Amino acid sequence: MKSVFYTVLHFLFVWPVRLVFRIRVKGAKNEPRREEGPYLVCANHQTVLDAVFICAATRRQQPHFMAKAELFRVFFLGRLVRWLGAYPVSRGKSDVGAVKRTIKLLQDGYSVGMFPQGTRCPDRDPKDCKIKYGAAMVAAHAGATVLPVHIKMKNYRWRFFRRVTVVIGEPIPFEKFGYDSEKPGEYARIADEIYKEICRLGEGVK
Repeated sequence: MKSVFYTVLHFLFVWPVRLVFRIRVKGAKNEPRREEGPYLVCANHQTVLDAVFICAATRRQQPHFMAKAELFRVFFLGRLVRWLGAYPVSRGKSDVGAVKRTIKLLQDGYSVGMFPQGTRCPDRDPKDCKIKYGAAMVAAHAGATVLPVHIKMKNYRWRFFRRVTVVIGEPIPFEKFGYDSEKPGEYARIADEIYKEICRLGEGVK
């Protein structure tokens, strides 16, 4: 589902953003349609603009993202990111409320974006970055379809007018992960599978 405010802003700014960052989208057909239900988009996280790149590359649904709580304390900026569908998360500690909100959004039919790395890993190949299992836990509790995405740019650094390629992989129904709630280490295993697919999508992309 998309809010009216997001729809209007997306219509006005998607092409200027695509032009400034020379965004190329591969696998656009893989983005689920609204009638196919919500998804949990999982992508590598190298730059502060990764959420912007994902929103510019997707059209059919509005992915909601967590944003650091400090942004919401700035009057205008806080309102803007909230209108865009972002919601606060307290960094540096386990924010159970934010996790529950993410699960609830998916259960209510809203798509959500998460980065398995948990935080930015700048200027490095995603394969060399550590990951956390939060995205896998959310997917398990919501039974959500996972949409793997790879964001690729030269040296994983953004520059104006430097090519950014967003590769959208095929949606993965959660059932395909074979989740066993009684088996230990399942979140870590699923998070690893998701991340390997994210990295695989970037192979050979220039």
